[in-house]
Amino acid sequence: MWRILLPVDSELLAALAEPNRLRIVELLGVSPRPVGEIATRLGLRQPQVTKHLQTLERAGLVEVHPLGRRRICALRRERLRELR
Repeated sequence: MWRILLPVDSELLAALAEPNRLRIVELLGVSPRPVGEIATRLGLRQPQVTKHLQTLERAGLVEVHPLGRRRICALRRERLRELR
């Protein structure tokens, strides 16, 4: 049986190809989290996490919302569904 393959956004795949970014996506798949919590859970420095989040945000995988002085990150699940 033949399947029709639709084009996949290369930026999306590139964002998920990096192991730490994939770990961030997995964490956010459970629930939204502040940047500091992501850094602590992954054992990374906050600037590293921020840089990874910027890449994920550009790829449309993550939304970042300010809440006071904190930034809360949430997964955009519809973007992941495009990979199915």
